[in-house]
Amino acid sequence: MHELGIVMQVVNQVEAVAKENEVKEVVKLTLEVGEVSSVVPALFRDCFEWAKKRTEKLNNCELDLVVLEAISYCRSCDRTYSTTEYAKKCPHCGSDDTYLVTGNEIRIKDIEVL
Repeated sequence: MHELGIVMQVVNQVEAVAKENEVKEVVKLTLEVGEVSSVVPALFRDCFEWAKKRTEKLNNCELDLVVLEAISYCRSCDRTYSTTEYAKKCPHCGSDDTYLVTGNEIRIKDIEVL
């Protein structure tokens, strides 16, 4: 379960930013998680609930996970397509000359504070 490690990094970053900016409390954290990032949202939420209780600024923080669609680009026909539906092979031209554009990221989108 690598979700705990990722959660700890996120919580530590948010806690540090909150302290640096003299924030009283972080009330909501919005994260963007790519659908092929290998993060399991349910496990991530469970780890977050455990971790936030061990912080100074995130005790009552709500987590909003936004799952980003995985999109690939085909170099052969210059088109994009859903990676989760078609994987590596382009559904438009059949080429394997493709790469992932979005869908494997994990990033902090928004922090709401008091």
